[in-house]
Amino acid sequence: MSRSTPHLRVRRVYDPPEPADGTRVLVDRLWPRGLAKADARVDQWPKELTPSTELRRWYHGSDGASFDEFRRRYEAELAAPEAAEALDRLRRLAADGPVTLLTAAKDPARSHTEVLRGHLGG
Repeated sequence: MSRSTPHLRVRRVYDPPEPADGTRVLVDRLWPRGLAKADARVDQWPKELTPSTELRRWYHGSDGASFDEFRRRYEAELAAPEAAEALDRLRRLAADGPVTLLTAAKDPARSHTEVLRGHLGG
């Protein structure tokens, strides 16, 4: 993967913003339900880093969908040129200061944020 990025963390977008968040980056394809944009304090929303609609629907809609298979498919999407460029931008941002990846996922450790964090060295 890459070198460790100490300024990277993951939080739920519904949690109140904290000063330690630094740059807040929403990494979900869809805007979180019931959350006003002003309340979310999102600084960036790089949709090219989010799982495709097809992959998201497969993972959340299939009883037999495994996280390992989701990870494999998502990593293939992250290898696309636009996603790779966005990953590089995010790495540089995290090297300069705190970055918080925001998600609406109820279990971020079993979501795309865990895969992203691995690719970012966090």
